[in-house]
Amino acid sequence: MKIKLTSLYVDDQERALRFYTEVLGFKKKTDFSQGDYRWLTVSSAEDPDGVELQLALNNNPAAKAYQQAIFEQGQPAMMFNTQDIQGDYKRSCERGAEFTLPPTDVTGSIIAMLNDTCGNLVQLVQLKY
Repeated sequence: MKIKLTSLYVDDQERALRFYTEVLGFKKKTDFSQGDYRWLTVSSAEDPDGVELQLALNNNPAAKAYQQAIFEQGQPAMMFNTQDIQGDYKRSCERGAEFTLPPTDVTGSIIAMLNDTCGNLVQLVQLKY
C-alpha cells in the first residue's frame, strides 16, 4: 500500500494553481471540471508520477473553520521535503512567496514556513540526517 493522493483545501483554485506551479515549481497533473466541480492536482517536478496534491475548493463550512483555525494558530496545513531549503527559499522569495518563518535550525531539520495565499501555511523541511 502507498499514498497516491492527498488533498489540501484552498479558497481559490486558480490562485492556488498559480502559487503551487509558478512559485513552488510543481507541475499541473490533472484538471477537469463537471459543472461547478473542478478536480485539480499538482505533482512534484522531481517526481511527476509520485504523490499528487489535490487543490480542493474549500466550500465546506466545517473544513473552512478547521483551515482558518490552524492558519491562525500558525500550524502548517502541508509539509514538503526539500534537499536544498536555502535554494528553495531564495527561489520562492524571488517568485513572490511570503515567508512567515525563514529557514530555521530545529532539532533534526531546518524548516521554513510560507503563506500559500489560499488560506494555508506550508512548511518546507530539510532533514539533517
